[in-house]
Amino acid sequence: MELNKYIDHTKLGFYVSKKDITKLCEEAVRYGFKSVCVNPIYVKLAKKLLLGSKVLVCTVIGFPHGTHTTKVKVFEAKDAIKNGADEIDMVINVDFLKEKRSNSKLLKEISSVKKAVGNHTLKVILETSVLTDSEIVRGCLISSAAKADFVKTSTGFGSVGATKEVVRLMVATVPQMQVKASGGIRNTADAHEYIKLGATRIGTSNGVAIVEGEENNANTTY
Repeated sequence: MELNKYIDHTKLGFYVSKKDITKLCEEAVRYGFKSVCVNPIYVKLAKKLLLGSKVLVCTVIGFPHGTHTTKVKVFEAKDAIKNGADEIDMVINVDFLKEKRSNSKLLKEISSVKKAVGNHTLKVILETSVLTDSEIVRGCLISSAAKADFVKTSTGFGSVGATKEVVRLMVATVPQMQVKASGGIRNTADAHEYIKLGATRIGTSNGVAIVEGEENNANTTY
């Protein structure tokens, strides 16, 4: 199994420098990762650094809390695509999912962003650490109805990242969709297990350690 092809090599946070992004992109090319996932401000830089490579540029919108209005998320998505993003990871408004009467609002939110990104890949971040199993199921089904490409476990900034139980549930609920496991995945064995469970993408800042077969015990979550 070529683990590198599953990895979204990630560098997100409150302070990330151009030097950090340069290193991230160099590593992504060297190891042949699927994508780099960067803050929106660095999409143009990442696209430039990755020119001529097969590595995709992914960015986040509504990040990390998902509480932006739908109009703002749509604007963010369009701006990111204009700047060169190939993939968009959007955080849902969890209140829409928690409040069953707002299911239509969540469907509209995801559908609107998907319309904005067109043929580009849209991954929907559910932030599963704050959801019940039934809410995760509903979130997956609504994401599917909205024509999103992926459902994703976590931002990496919540209390808990990916868990095997949640990934198993997501895969079983929407087998027609792709699933991204993200948050707290630090070693090769865990990455292999998530893929065996059906995850088609691994979001991690520990991509190098994972493909090198090393354990990264640093205090990072995504």
